[in-house]
Amino acid sequence: MWARQYHCRAFIADDPIQFPHRHTRKADIEISGLLTALLSFGARPQILKKADALDNLMQGHPHRYVLSGRWQEDFPAERHDSYYRMVSYATVRAWFERLYTVYSRYDSLEDALATLPGTPMERLCAFMNVSAANPQKKLNMFLRWMIRTESEVDFGIWPSFRPSELIIPLDTHVCHMACELGLISRPTFSLSNARRITAALAEVFPGDPCLGDFALFGYGINRKGNDKIIAIEEKSI
Repeated sequence: MWARQYHCRAFIADDPIQFPHRHTRKADIEISGLLTALLSFGARPQILKKADALDNLMQGHPHRYVLSGRWQEDFPAERHDSYYRMVSYATVRAWFERLYTVYSRYDSLEDALATLPGTPMERLCAFMNVSAANPQKKLNMFLRWMIRTESEVDFGIWPSFRPSELIIPLDTHVCHMACELGLISRPTFSLSNARRITAALAEVFPGDPCLGDFALFGYGINRKGNDKIIAIEEKSI
């Protein structure tokens, strides 16, 4: 019930996924989605503000911006001061360097990842040069956006991968909600717990376990009236 209630277009307006929804071309959606996901930590108002600023910097054309190389001036390699929280200008430049390498050779990030081995998460971790042994909440959230089909919220533009291959985007909020529901025994932020939660949700939503992400969101809002505002603020950021 909670999944169906919150798995609707109204969810988009207050969620970081609103930024890739500004675009219609596949490459623009991929670039905006990945960058937005990578910035999706901390307080929601700050996330939305910074993601909006980055989208405006790209002038509504992320793919064109990546290939133009203008990011080399906007994000100098020698700038190690903060762009957003602990993310430096140099770090954001490194993201754009990876994206430039992809879109100089491939039509889409999906095509580039298709050349790598492993699960969707393992492929994306290899591309980003981060550990696939960690829960990687932000990357799994991006993968949910790209892969889940038949959704008013997620895009489903990566047919090379299946929704059944996804892992729940695990954050503190999801951990605690899953623990309260008995899906895990301890609210520990780990890949093993992310897999346990995903496996439990797959029994409820066969072939589409990450639909359960919306169910956990709904449970967080509805379990206690006094906790409603907190639950909304913590979801997926």
